[in-house]
Amino acid sequence: MLDQHLSSTARPAQLLSGMYTRQQLAVELGFTCDTLCRWEARQIGPPCTRIGRRVFYRRDAVEAWILELENARANRARRGSRR
Repeated sequence: MLDQHLSSTARPAQLLSGMYTRQQLAVELGFTCDTLCRWEARQIGPPCTRIGRRVFYRRDAVEAWILELENARANRARRGSRR
């Protein structure tokens, strides 16, 4: 019975292994949690998921968001050079 309890408590850590908390992502990106909150409200930051009161960001989604920013910047630079 103790083994079942230990395995069930280990599951959430595995389930959320590819996720950042808001605090973790803020540190990783060098922003504040408030900035991520504002981005979430304006729907301009990386996509997030709420589980209860906690906010999580999937690592793959954050990486895709960063690539989108790079591509958008490259496209703006190209358009600017054509004029």
